[in-house]
Amino acid sequence: MSDSETSPHRQAVSGVVIPNKPTWLGRMGALLLHSVTRLLTTTWRVRWHDPHHLFRDGKAPPMILCLWHNRLALSLKISSFLRARTSAQGVAAMISASKDGGLLAETLSYCGITGIRGSTSRRGRQALLELARMAERGYTLAITPDGPRGPTYQVQEGIIALAQITGLSILPIHINIGTKSAMPNWDKFQIPWPFSRVDIHFASLVSLPREATADERERCRAELQSCLQKFAD
Repeated sequence: MSDSETSPHRQAVSGVVIPNKPTWLGRMGALLLHSVTRLLTTTWRVRWHDPHHLFRDGKAPPMILCLWHNRLALSLKISSFLRARTSAQGVAAMISASKDGGLLAETLSYCGITGIRGSTSRRGRQALLELARMAERGYTLAITPDGPRGPTYQVQEGIIALAQITGLSILPIHINIGTKSAMPNWDKFQIPWPFSRVDIHFASLVSLPREATADERERCRAELQSCLQKFAD
Protein backbone atom coordinates (compact mmCIF):
# COMPACT_ATOMS: atom_id res chain seq x y z
CA MET A 1 0.00 0.00 0.00
CA SER A 2 2.96 2.24 -0.37
CA ASP A 3 3.39 4.35 -3.46
CA SER A 4 7.08 3.56 -3.90
CA GLU A 5 9.32 0.53 -3.98
CA THR A 6 12.45 2.31 -5.06
CA SER A 7 14.57 1.72 -1.96
CA PRO A 8 16.69 -1.43 -1.69
CA HIS A 9 15.40 -4.26 0.48
CA ARG A 10 17.38 -6.28 2.95
CA GLN A 11 17.40 -9.89 1.87
CA ALA A 12 18.15 -13.00 3.89
CA VAL A 13 20.50 -15.69 2.61
CA SER A 14 17.45 -17.83 1.82
CA GLY A 15 16.19 -15.14 -0.53
CA VAL A 16 13.35 -14.12 1.79
CA VAL A 17 12.75 -10.36 1.66
CA ILE A 18 12.98 -8.64 5.05
CA PRO A 19 10.72 -5.56 5.12
CA ASN A 20 12.34 -2.20 5.75
CA LYS A 21 11.63 -0.83 9.22
CA PRO A 22 11.42 2.89 9.92
CA THR A 23 14.28 4.63 11.71
CA TRP A 24 13.63 6.67 14.84
CA LEU A 25 13.32 9.68 12.57
CA GLY A 26 10.82 7.79 10.46
CA ARG A 27 8.83 6.88 13.56
CA MET A 28 8.75 10.53 14.59
CA GLY A 29 7.60 11.43 11.08
CA ALA A 30 4.85 8.81 11.27
CA LEU A 31 3.65 10.22 14.59
CA LEU A 32 3.60 13.73 13.14
CA LEU A 33 1.75 12.53 10.03
CA HIS A 34 -0.81 10.73 12.15
CA SER A 35 -1.30 13.79 14.36
CA VAL A 36 -1.86 16.07 11.37
CA THR A 37 -4.24 13.57 9.76
CA ARG A 38 -6.18 13.15 12.99
CA LEU A 39 -6.58 16.92 13.25
CA LEU A 40 -7.74 17.13 9.64
CA THR A 41 -10.29 14.34 10.08
CA THR A 42 -12.07 16.32 12.79
CA THR A 43 -12.89 18.99 10.20
CA TRP A 44 -14.07 16.72 7.38
CA ARG A 45 -17.82 16.49 6.91
CA VAL A 46 -18.18 12.75 6.37
CA ARG A 47 -21.40 11.09 5.23
CA TRP A 48 -21.65 7.30 5.51
CA HIS A 49 -23.71 5.34 3.00
CA ASP A 50 -24.61 1.76 3.93
CA PRO A 51 -27.55 0.86 1.65
CA HIS A 52 -27.17 -2.87 2.30
CA HIS A 53 -27.24 -2.38 6.10
CA LEU A 54 -23.97 -4.24 6.59
CA PHE A 55 -23.19 -2.37 9.79
CA ARG A 56 -26.66 -1.68 11.14
CA ASP A 57 -26.56 -4.11 14.08
CA GLY A 58 -22.90 -3.52 14.95
CA LYS A 59 -22.01 -7.19 14.46
CA ALA A 60 -20.68 -7.32 10.90
CA PRO A 61 -18.34 -10.32 10.44
CA PRO A 62 -14.69 -10.05 9.36
CA MET A 63 -14.26 -9.20 5.67
CA ILE A 64 -11.74 -7.82 3.18
CA LEU A 65 -11.88 -4.03 2.80
CA CYS A 66 -11.10 -2.86 -0.72
CA LEU A 67 -10.42 0.77 -1.70
CA TRP A 68 -8.24 2.55 -4.22
CA HIS A 69 -4.69 3.34 -3.12
CA ASN A 70 -5.12 7.10 -3.55
CA ARG A 71 -7.99 7.15 -1.01
CA LEU A 72 -5.84 5.91 1.89
CA ALA A 73 -6.03 9.30 3.61
CA LEU A 74 -9.44 8.13 4.86
CA SER A 75 -7.97 5.09 6.65
CA LEU A 76 -8.32 6.64 10.11
CA LYS A 77 -11.97 7.54 9.57
CA ILE A 78 -12.85 4.12 8.18
CA SER A 79 -11.04 2.17 10.90
CA SER A 80 -12.71 4.27 13.61
CA PHE A 81 -16.13 3.69 12.04
CA LEU A 82 -15.63 -0.08 11.78
CA ARG A 83 -14.17 -0.57 15.24
CA ALA A 84 -17.55 -0.13 16.90
CA ARG A 85 -19.61 -1.85 14.22
CA THR A 86 -18.01 -5.24 13.56
CA SER A 87 -17.28 -8.43 15.47
CA ALA A 88 -13.71 -8.49 14.09
CA GLN A 89 -10.74 -8.53 16.46
CA GLY A 90 -9.10 -5.70 14.53
CA VAL A 91 -7.93 -4.68 11.06
CA ALA A 92 -4.79 -6.00 9.31
CA ALA A 93 -3.65 -4.36 6.07
CA MET A 94 -1.17 -5.36 3.38
CA ILE A 95 1.52 -2.68 3.14
CA SER A 96 4.55 -2.53 0.86
CA ALA A 97 7.85 -3.95 2.16
CA SER A 98 9.64 -0.81 0.96
CA LYS A 99 11.02 2.09 3.01
CA ASP A 100 7.93 4.18 2.25
CA GLY A 101 5.82 1.21 3.32
CA GLY A 102 7.60 1.21 6.67
CA LEU A 103 6.52 4.81 7.23
CA LEU A 104 2.95 4.00 6.21
CA ALA A 105 2.83 0.91 8.44
CA GLU A 106 4.05 2.96 11.40
CA THR A 107 1.47 5.68 10.68
CA LEU A 108 -1.40 3.19 10.37
CA SER A 109 -0.37 1.53 13.63
CA TYR A 110 -1.47 4.72 15.40
CA CYS A 111 -4.89 4.14 13.82
CA GLY A 112 -5.08 0.66 15.33
CA ILE A 113 -4.30 -1.05 12.00
CA THR A 114 -1.80 -3.91 11.94
CA GLY A 115 0.53 -3.74 8.94
CA ILE A 116 1.44 -6.94 7.08
CA ARG A 117 4.40 -6.13 4.86
CA GLY A 118 4.46 -7.24 1.23
CA SER A 119 3.20 -6.52 -2.30
CA THR A 120 2.75 -8.17 -5.68
CA SER A 121 6.43 -7.65 -6.52
CA ARG A 122 8.11 -8.31 -3.15
CA ARG A 123 7.19 -10.67 -0.33
CA GLY A 124 3.69 -11.06 -1.75
CA ARG A 125 3.19 -14.76 -1.03
CA GLN A 126 4.50 -14.42 2.52
CA ALA A 127 2.20 -11.46 3.14
CA LEU A 128 -0.84 -13.36 1.85
CA LEU A 129 -0.11 -16.24 4.22
CA GLU A 130 0.33 -13.84 7.14
CA LEU A 131 -2.96 -12.12 6.28
CA ALA A 132 -4.65 -15.53 6.12
CA ARG A 133 -3.41 -16.25 9.64
CA MET A 134 -4.80 -12.90 10.80
CA ALA A 135 -8.14 -13.84 9.23
CA GLU A 136 -8.10 -17.10 11.22
CA ARG A 137 -7.69 -14.99 14.36
CA GLY A 138 -10.85 -13.05 13.48
CA TYR A 139 -9.35 -9.96 11.88
CA THR A 140 -10.86 -7.92 9.07
CA LEU A 141 -8.31 -7.50 6.26
CA ALA A 142 -7.60 -4.48 4.05
CA ILE A 143 -5.88 -4.19 0.70
CA THR A 144 -5.62 -1.62 -2.09
CA PRO A 145 -6.30 -3.55 -5.31
CA ASP A 146 -4.20 -1.19 -7.44
CA GLY A 147 -1.27 -0.78 -5.02
CA PRO A 148 1.56 -0.39 -4.41
CA ARG A 149 2.60 0.93 -7.84
CA GLY A 150 -0.40 0.63 -10.11
CA PRO A 151 -1.56 0.83 -12.76
CA THR A 152 -3.94 3.27 -11.12
CA TYR A 153 -7.54 2.08 -10.83
CA GLN A 154 -6.75 -1.43 -12.06
CA VAL A 155 -7.74 -4.36 -9.84
CA GLN A 156 -4.82 -6.78 -9.57
CA GLU A 157 -4.83 -10.48 -8.67
CA GLY A 158 -3.70 -10.07 -5.06
CA ILE A 159 -7.11 -9.32 -3.58
CA ILE A 160 -8.69 -12.18 -5.53
CA ALA A 161 -6.10 -14.63 -4.18
CA LEU A 162 -6.66 -13.31 -0.66
CA ALA A 163 -10.43 -13.83 -0.90
CA GLN A 164 -9.97 -17.37 -2.18
CA ILE A 165 -7.41 -18.30 0.48
CA THR A 166 -9.37 -16.88 3.42
CA GLY A 167 -12.96 -17.42 2.30
CA LEU A 168 -13.79 -13.85 3.39
CA SER A 169 -16.11 -11.66 1.33
CA ILE A 170 -14.74 -8.47 -0.25
CA LEU A 171 -16.30 -5.11 0.62
CA PRO A 172 -15.68 -2.48 -2.10
CA ILE A 173 -15.53 1.00 -0.56
CA HIS A 174 -16.27 4.04 -2.71
CA ILE A 175 -14.85 7.33 -1.47
CA ASN A 176 -15.86 10.59 -3.10
CA ILE A 177 -13.95 13.65 -1.87
CA GLY A 178 -15.32 17.14 -2.50
CA THR A 179 -12.49 19.67 -2.26
CA LYS A 180 -9.08 18.02 -2.34
CA SER A 181 -5.44 18.21 -3.36
CA ALA A 182 -3.76 15.58 -5.52
CA MET A 183 -0.15 14.64 -4.86
CA PRO A 184 2.26 14.55 -7.85
CA ASN A 185 2.87 10.81 -7.59
CA TRP A 186 1.85 7.74 -9.61
CA ASP A 187 -1.75 7.57 -8.34
CA LYS A 188 -2.36 11.29 -7.63
CA PHE A 189 -2.89 10.55 -3.93
CA GLN A 190 -5.93 12.51 -2.72
CA ILE A 191 -5.93 14.63 0.44
CA PRO A 192 -9.22 16.25 1.47
CA TRP A 193 -9.02 19.91 2.36
CA PRO A 194 -10.11 21.06 5.82
CA PHE A 195 -13.92 21.09 6.11
CA SER A 196 -14.26 19.18 2.83
CA ARG A 197 -17.32 17.02 2.20
CA VAL A 198 -16.46 13.31 2.02
CA ASP A 199 -18.93 10.59 1.02
CA ILE A 200 -18.02 7.01 1.91
CA HIS A 201 -20.15 4.33 0.25
CA PHE A 202 -20.14 0.65 1.25
CA ALA A 203 -21.08 -1.45 -1.78
CA SER A 204 -22.51 -4.97 -1.67
CA LEU A 205 -20.20 -7.80 -0.64
CA VAL A 206 -18.41 -9.79 -3.34
CA SER A 207 -17.72 -13.45 -2.56
CA LEU A 208 -15.47 -16.07 -4.12
CA PRO A 209 -15.49 -19.79 -3.21
CA ARG A 210 -12.24 -21.37 -2.06
CA GLU A 211 -12.45 -23.86 -4.94
CA ALA A 212 -13.04 -21.12 -7.56
CA THR A 213 -11.90 -21.79 -11.11
CA ALA A 214 -9.78 -19.41 -13.17
CA ASP A 215 -12.94 -18.17 -14.93
CA GLU A 216 -14.66 -17.50 -11.61
CA ARG A 217 -11.62 -15.62 -10.36
CA GLU A 218 -11.65 -13.42 -13.45
CA ARG A 219 -15.39 -12.77 -13.10
CA CYS A 220 -14.80 -11.70 -9.50
CA ARG A 221 -11.96 -9.41 -10.56
CA ALA A 222 -14.12 -7.88 -13.31
CA GLU A 223 -17.00 -7.36 -10.87
CA LEU A 224 -14.72 -5.52 -8.46
CA GLN A 225 -13.27 -3.46 -11.30
CA SER A 226 -16.73 -2.43 -12.48
CA CYS A 227 -17.88 -1.59 -8.95
CA LEU A 228 -14.84 0.49 -7.99
CA GLN A 229 -14.55 2.20 -11.37
CA LYS A 230 -17.60 4.31 -10.56
CA PHE A 231 -15.40 6.35 -8.23
CA ALA A 232 -12.15 6.38 -10.19
CA ASP A 233 -11.42 10.09 -10.54
